[in-house]
Amino acid sequence: MLWSYVQLDDGTQFAYSETREDGTVRVAVERPVDFGFDHAECFLPAVEWFNVEGFSADDLNFLTEFVRTNAPFIFELAERQKAGPAVA
Repeated sequence: MLWSYVQLDDGTQFAYSETREDGTVRVAVERPVDFGFDHAECFLPAVEWFNVEGFSADDLNFLTEFVRTNAPFIFELAERQKAGPAVA
């Protein structure tokens, strides 16, 4: 399952998974385009992109920098998802 992280002004949407058994977090990125979406995925902390469709090398450089900059917060949120809902 993926949870929404942020949406940029151009409609690009970032989502993340819970922390996986190997300590990684999956990040998926989609950007709306005519008749569909551009798409790319990576795992933190490595940020090596796969399933890339529609994003240019410059786009991927921007996405890499954005994901690396936001990695501490994404990891924190992913750990919270793994822990489950808080009980009051």
